[in-house]
Amino acid sequence: MTHALTAIKALANSPLGAALYAALDTESLLTDAIAVQQIPAPTFHEAQRAAYVVERFEAARLLDVSQDALDNVYGRFPGADPAAPALLVCAHTDTVFPAETDLTVRRDDGCVFGPGIGDNSLGVAALLGLIRLWQAAQYRPPVDVWFVANTREEGLGNLGGIRAVWERLGQRLGAAIVVEGMALGRVYHVGIAVRRLRVTCTAPGGHSWTHFGQPSAIHELILAGSRIVGLTPPTTPRTTFNIGLISGGQSVNSLASSAEFYLDLRSEDAATLAAWESQVCEQISSEHPPGVAFTVEVVGDRPSGSIAAEHPLVQLASASLEAIGHQPHLQSGSTDANALLAAGLPTVTVGLTTGGNSHRVDEYIEVEPLADGLWHLALLATVASQQVVEWSQPGA
Repeated sequence: MTHALTAIKALANSPLGAALYAALDTESLLTDAIAVQQIPAPTFHEAQRAAYVVERFEAARLLDVSQDALDNVYGRFPGADPAAPALLVCAHTDTVFPAETDLTVRRDDGCVFGPGIGDNSLGVAALLGLIRLWQAAQYRPPVDVWFVANTREEGLGNLGGIRAVWERLGQRLGAAIVVEGMALGRVYHVGIAVRRLRVTCTAPGGHSWTHFGQPSAIHELILAGSRIVGLTPPTTPRTTFNIGLISGGQSVNSLASSAEFYLDLRSEDAATLAAWESQVCEQISSEHPPGVAFTVEVVGDRPSGSIAAEHPLVQLASASLEAIGHQPHLQSGSTDANALLAAGLPTVTVGLTTGGNSHRVDEYIEVEPLADGLWHLALLATVASQQVVEWSQPGA
């Protein structure tokens, strides 16, 4: 990390670094995060939030601001050499919460509470914050930097937004930084493989009294689920499962004719995940009564990918944390970076602050670490914009 830390410290101690640091404005960052959070954005319904980001990108005078058919929002911060490999800085706009969710925000004991405030309204706000810093410091990067607020990261979005971003910009990019709100101190450089299955059971059904003893789709689905829960996934490489949604039936006094659940399978290794999926599907397809049928549909397939811990981008992300007094922790996970890493683009995912209760209505972020988080992002993105061309050279 010596070379990376030297580059980060050189920036921090330079006139440019001083100008960037002087422009840090966490209150504006927090105000932007709340403004984003107040706009409902369930996965597949991000258009209203996207329209807000378009307005902000245009007000910031980014070039080539546009919104695509999937409601991804693009803006180009022009560099000295538009033909050189560009840097992508992105954050997802969608949330796990239905449109009717109460988005009221409250501040309490150094924290801000609100559904989606950290995942990922703060990440989107960080794009605006970084643009503001660079403009205040009159920084012109050597290469173009594309700021993108992308959709479809959560739930069944299957990374559709970032996949479309790659299709549009991939040939122009040399590296990417994915921003999440609540991951300060962590550097994600490994994307774990994820498969999501919709398991549907059908059965004859009937009246709960008159036809008692006939198969019920709910009963059979529960039995299949219990067989899966009884399995033990591999611990090395780490592999997990979760039945996250379950539904079905017609009424409390009916034998269900149809029922389904959604199953999330993950592993640090793609081959292990494939073997684990086969084992799970064996439990689903095991013997069941006449008239009962199961179907399994793949509704999500997040690819795996990684860059080495020794890659210059990982080293820079770690060094920028170390420079501000935070111990970096290299991590694996499932973020928008999965699609980019799988496509061969050097990518890291970093965060702005700490917090908790992600994906719950009492989600919160801590205010005090925001200054460190924004400074960390500024150091990382600025040096990355200066080095991305080197990483794109043959043999790099």
